[in-house]
Amino acid sequence: QVQLVESGGGLVQPGGSLRLSCAASVSDFSFYTMAWYRQAPGKRRELVAIITNDGRTNYADSVKGRFTISRDNAKNTVYLQMNSLKPEDTAVYYCSATHGPGIDGTRAYWGQGTQVTVSS
Repeated sequence: QVQLVESGGGLVQPGGSLRLSCAASVSDFSFYTMAWYRQAPGKRRELVAIITNDGRTNYADSVKGRFTISRDNAKNTVYLQMNSLKPEDTAVYYCSATHGPGIDGTRAYWGQGTQVTVSS
C-alpha cells in the first residue's frame, strides 16, 4: 500500500509563488507515474500536471508555462512549483500515484490534499 502526504500549501498574493511537495511511503517510487490534481469549491476535480515513471511531463492548458512538476526519486518526493499564481488557482491540491507508465483512476493512490489560496 502507498501512502502520500502533501505539504506546502498556504495563502499567497496574486503573482506570487508556492512549492508543493508530496512524500510517498513506497520502496519502488521510481516505477510510479505521479500527478497533481486540484478541486475548487463547487467544481469537479481536475488534472493539473503529470510526470511519468520515465520523466515525461504534461500540463493542463490553464497552468502551462506557470507550473512545473518534478520528482526526486532518491527522496520519494514529487513537487509542483507554482509561479505567477492567479485567484482561479485557489483549490485543494491532491497528489496521486499510479504504478506504471500512466495514470489510472481505478488503481491510483491519493494524498489528503493541501489548501492553496490566492488572494490579495
